[in-house]
Amino acid sequence: MVLETVNENLCVNKLIATKRDIIMIEGDMIVPDSKPDILNTICTSGVVCIYKKEVFDQKVRMDGNINTYIMYLADDTQDKVRGINTSLDFSEIIPVSQAEEGMDAIIQTKLKSIECKVINGRKVGIKASLEVEVNIYAKEEVEIVNNLQNAEGIQMLKEDLRVNSLVGMGENKIYTKDNISIDAIDNLAEILKTDMTIGDKDIKISYNKILAKAEARIKIMYLTEDNRVNCIEAKIPIVGFIDIPNVTEENICDMDYEIKNMIIKPNAAEEHSIYIELEVGVTAMVYEEKQINLIQDLYSPCENLEFNKKKITAITNKQSQKEMKQIREKVQIEGIENKNIIDVDVMPVIEKQDKLTNRIVYTGNLEINFVLSNQELQMEVRHAKIPFEYTVDGMEDAENMNSQLEMEVANQDFIIQDGGMVTSNVDLVMNHNRYRNTNINMMNEIQTNGEREAEDYSLILYIVKRGDTLWSIAKRYGSTIEDIVRTNGIEDANIINPGQKLFIPRYVKAGISYA
Repeated sequence: MVLETVNENLCVNKLIATKRDIIMIEGDMIVPDSKPDILNTICTSGVVCIYKKEVFDQKVRMDGNINTYIMYLADDTQDKVRGINTSLDFSEIIPVSQAEEGMDAIIQTKLKSIECKVINGRKVGIKASLEVEVNIYAKEEVEIVNNLQNAEGIQMLKEDLRVNSLVGMGENKIYTKDNISIDAIDNLAEILKTDMTIGDKDIKISYNKILAKAEARIKIMYLTEDNRVNCIEAKIPIVGFIDIPNVTEENICDMDYEIKNMIIKPNAAEEHSIYIELEVGVTAMVYEEKQINLIQDLYSPCENLEFNKKKITAITNKQSQKEMKQIREKVQIEGIENKNIIDVDVMPVIEKQDKLTNRIVYTGNLEINFVLSNQELQMEVRHAKIPFEYTVDGMEDAENMNSQLEMEVANQDFIIQDGGMVTSNVDLVMNHNRYRNTNINMMNEIQTNGEREAEDYSLILYIVKRGDTLWSIAKRYGSTIEDIVRTNGIEDANIINPGQKLFIPRYVKAGISYA
């Protein structure tokens, strides 16, 4: 007879695989006829756009481009600074052995380096190093048996667990555009350099929707018609809804933002502005915390029970933490004295992660590129590194914690002092997400298979062995924990000691011993 079970639904969103890789992207560019020859390059920058990703069996395909900006010294009589822009397209296959079609992929990219080599005055070679992290997820709907109806006499070993169940996933494309004003006295000749990041991320949940809010932080260096170099910074809001049924304010939401496409171009000269258009992909994974009373084991002193067990891995103790990390350091940079800082790029990089008993320590560097000019308006680039350490405290069993740290440069300020010393003030927003995997033994297809006829009743003397519990002893001899506790006057059913003598009320089927 199949017993009637009381079930609870659980959606497990399991991280199947993580693959980190460095992708080298190369291409050539012909200098447009409208531009002078290149004498040498000053600096090269780029913004990564991922417009398509697909999961196949044992691989992930990623299509995108790097919007590349090359600032160079022109080979003419005036040695002017000039700029060219190109799109470095790529299509990459990343092997991931556990990936299967139908799974979900979250891809994070970081442009580690981009270089430009002059082949001749009219042709340059571009080589970019792209750091890619691919996380593959698979959803599984399961039913947890947490009770039996009309199960008189059946002994059940239960465990209270808190797990994070997936409420749902959703995605949307957000389109935004704006015109950024430049100085009214500037007649823009060309764009030399563009940097873009997405920051100030926030969500608001209501009416089965997630309101995703962030801002695109854009920094543009441009050349004026009278051969001056200037910089502007702007923030463009990114706002959009993602529909996910049954979300509540108590849910935990993981958000991922991805620049899919961008257009940056100067408007007419009289408008003194730059047009920017962005397409941003936003993905949300929403979790709820469930407390389940899971049946770990069961038996009956008077009936034979049969059941199947299935092992699944669920997420528990999912948390997020955001705080500001202030870095205040002085760094010596050769050749920077008597120069003006035109622009500074700051990239925080984690080099090492140490998981200790109750904390995680991250060690990394701020990789800094200074774009400088002298009194003759000649441009050059200097590099520096500033080490830093970040610690997340107050965690239990940190060694077995899955963690991810996302860093965002909120503010930066650099001042050149005498002797080539630079005072650096950088504020980093540290977004730390963590969770733990827990293994769950699920029971299903529970049924009875014949009765135990209790024709005789006796006590046996049992000496406790190391690793024994009252549950394992009672199950072995077809007794109950309550009967053993009562018979032996045990005060705490969770405490028995090796060598302890126990009288076990033993149920025996005629002619067959269950010892």
